Amino acid sequence: MTDLTYSEYLQVDTLLSLQNPRSSGTADRSVVLAEHFFIVAHQSCELWLKQLVADLEAVVDTLASASGAERLEPTVELLQRSGGLLRVLHEQVLVLERLPLRDFVEFRPLLGTASGAQSGQFAVLARLIGDDRRRGALYEAFVAAAARSGLSVTQVCRQGAEAGVLHRIAEALLDVGDGLWRWKVAHLGLMSRMVGGEQGTGGTSGIDHLLRRITLPFRELRVHRGESHASELAGSTG
Repeated sequence: MTDLTYSEYLQVDTLLSLQNPRSSGTADRSVVLAEHFFIVAHQSCELWLKQLVADLEAVVDTLASASGAERLEPTVELLQRSGGLLRVLHEQVLVLERLPLRDFVEFRPLLGTASGAQSGQFAVLARLIGDDRRRGALYEAFVAAAARSGLSVTQVCRQGAEAGVLHRIAEALLDVGDGLWRWKVAHLGLMSRMVGGEQGTGGTSGIDHLLRRITLPFRELRVHRGESHASELAGSTG
């Protein structure tokens, strides 16, 4: 076994060299620290997005091809971890509220046209999860997995826990969708607090742009689940 240090394994020196505030050398220390905080938060988001996308792509691959409860079970763990990662991303937005507005105003012009809307990984995540108007790859793969088991999504929802792993996958998908929605809502609140009605740095319409993107994913699954709930309620009161 070769000698390997923590720093070497994680490439800490390289990692810690990637924060380069553009305000360094020209602005007050508080502004430089605020921009450094801004960079660390967004770089951290991109790292978590990398893991999130990798996990969800693995879920899609398994759902699209595997059959049998034993082979589908690992997707539940991956989806549950993805839900946890979205909670981490949500908390990172909340901690950005600790960015002093006076300092943000100072370094924001230095961002130029750079914008979170340009995140390639977030675009991939959006295609995986979908929105209230279109299915994402995750839901398409789930529908296919249910079909290979001889069930429709409606039947999975009606059977509930009796549907076994497919039920657990459906519940985990909803947790992922809710997590993405909460993250977007938190980001909207942060941007409204920081920039008000100003245009976004990437040329977007700012708050209006973000507001239009806040929808609950997995609309069909929610509808089927709601219908099953209504049916159960009617049966219990009939």
